[in-house]
Amino acid sequence: MTRFPDPASLLILWALTGGSALASAAEGSEPPLPLEPATARLLLHDFEQAASPLPGVVMSGWTAEPGARAGRVWHELQPSRREGGGRALHLRYRFNPEARSDIGWQLTLPDLDASAYDHLEFWIRGDSGQADALKLEFKQPLADSPPGLQRKGSTVITGIGGDWRRVRVPLNLMSGIEDWRHLRQFGIVFQPRRAPSAAGGYWLDDLTLIKTGRPGPSIRDSVVPPLKTAWEQRVGGKAAAQPHVRARLNGWPARLTVDPAELPDDDPGFLARLARDTWRGLSALTDREHGLPLDTVRLNGSPLPERAWVGDYTNVTNIGLYLIDIVAARELGLIDPLEARVRLSQTLDTLERLETYRGFFYNYYDTTTLERTSHFISFVDSAWLTAGLIVARNAVPEQAWRCTRLIEREDYRFFYDPVEQLMAHGYYVNLPQRAEYSYGMLYSEARLGSLIAIGKGEAPAEHWYRMARTFPASFDWQSQSPKHRAERTVGEFTFPGGYYAWKGIKYLPSWGGSLFEALMPLLVLDEVRHAPASLGRNARAHAEIQRRFALEHLGYPVWGLSPSSTPAGDGYGEYGARILGARGYRSGAVTPHAAALALLVDPIPAVANLRQLAKRYPLYGDFGFYDAVDPKTGQVAHNYLALDQSMILIALANYSRDGVIQRYFAADPIIQRVLPLLKAERFFDE
Repeated sequence: MTRFPDPASLLILWALTGGSALASAAEGSEPPLPLEPATARLLLHDFEQAASPLPGVVMSGWTAEPGARAGRVWHELQPSRREGGGRALHLRYRFNPEARSDIGWQLTLPDLDASAYDHLEFWIRGDSGQADALKLEFKQPLADSPPGLQRKGSTVITGIGGDWRRVRVPLNLMSGIEDWRHLRQFGIVFQPRRAPSAAGGYWLDDLTLIKTGRPGPSIRDSVVPPLKTAWEQRVGGKAAAQPHVRARLNGWPARLTVDPAELPDDDPGFLARLARDTWRGLSALTDREHGLPLDTVRLNGSPLPERAWVGDYTNVTNIGLYLIDIVAARELGLIDPLEARVRLSQTLDTLERLETYRGFFYNYYDTTTLERTSHFISFVDSAWLTAGLIVARNAVPEQAWRCTRLIEREDYRFFYDPVEQLMAHGYYVNLPQRAEYSYGMLYSEARLGSLIAIGKGEAPAEHWYRMARTFPASFDWQSQSPKHRAERTVGEFTFPGGYYAWKGIKYLPSWGGSLFEALMPLLVLDEVRHAPASLGRNARAHAEIQRRFALEHLGYPVWGLSPSSTPAGDGYGEYGARILGARGYRSGAVTPHAAALALLVDPIPAVANLRQLAKRYPLYGDFGFYDAVDPKTGQVAHNYLALDQSMILIALANYSRDGVIQRYFAADPIIQRVLPLLKAERFFDE
């Protein structure tokens, strides 16, 4: 479901969430590999004297969480005892007992432009007590953000021993940075869980940016599917292929909009009609041969097929939710049990044919040729596919063995970083390396994946408590300073708590303040029931604040801010109630899927809101609600997104059938194992 096209929105606070994979520098091994000649060099520091040859470079120590007393770093210039070397930087560190946060050393850089270079080169050796792996990072300002919030590019070098070695690190491995201009810091990070002892040290020399002309693979490398490319060429190109793609669908909308007067006056009738129309659309906009939902269909203001754009690709969250859609449609009486089994079998047949990596599916596939179109393995998207398989195996016993086989071949240790104790956003197979950032906040849509991993025994319970409830008050870029951020203990785990508040309502923030982050996990997990004093209470708070923020503060007549299509154009935007997010997305479009998610925690105003959306705007089409509307202009994004339509249908099934999907999910042994974890915490006890 990777919803965030802008890398900035993937940023989870740099100080708390590392998440890079161990990336061994290829050079410097014994015997040394031949190095590509450097055609250009920029010396950052040679450590012959305190001042760098590069003006404006200053070195200092730092701590990730000021006031936490994690430890101390010393640095001094001493003879290197390296052949041909003069002096070098000697770094020493000592962690305090019980230290949990990072400390480090850094060079402040003068808004440096490194775009002409492709590697970082330096000499390094270990001192007594050092870890054989060390994290390196560059930082730069994040556009339109306060100074304390920075973009980070990092990697971890391994194989550090007692002898000097020359290391070259491709800048492309530091994948959090795309534009290598405006660098402000280079740092070395000492992490208590990586260090074998409380104290240690390293020697560093001749820190240099170089250009080799061989930058290596990048996260921006595209995947060109050869079968699809050849097929498009045979029919005359991408545009000429569109009618052939549409011909593979199960159906097409007959009209652009539905007159609100046609919709039932009573709430149960209205919701039943919405469920029926939404399911018709999900069924119609699915590849007929492979049983995969297409990610996006844009009607461009007309039901005429030749005016539309059909995106014949899909994401693994779409597939996972489509499995649940089939169960939901059966429970709502929209299809019979036989059709449900046939549909599930077809989609499982396709899943079993798709290319995978270490048991996990790639993030995107072509729905026509089934070729993968991504190098990325996404943690959160993988988790939602697993969630769909869990629901399907409990709801349709005839398919349970097939679902179980797919579930068991996925091992979520693949994403878990035991140093950070967090789940990485994902893994780039072409690098090969984990993604730059980790899911460092508890209150995101990814929390469901953490529970699945813990329930499968593939992540420890302490991972749940490593995710931040709030950030330290010293992180002054956040939307408000947390209240009562004190140490809390649940069972054997101690961690920082705290909360935000708005107009007397206490809540844990998400990152962006969207209902997608807050409520999507409730599609399968009844947090109100199973975590009443923590996640359940927080869900209700987010729904209430979203409603009041839109109606009272923004002056909207409707509510439901969440990432969605952009009504003005064919883009995609991140929308939220800024006060609900640690960083907070901007206000903008209202999306019906957010209103539908609120059915799970605050149904009376949620139903009223859905009815207002249908009444006020030309937002209801042949296949139910379109993706978004601008409440100020009334402009509608006439798009159907499989993800958002699925959220609507599943929310309706849970609301109308007493949490039926949630009950199938909770009955699974994987989830039964983590229910006590959910009940244990109380977010707002002081």
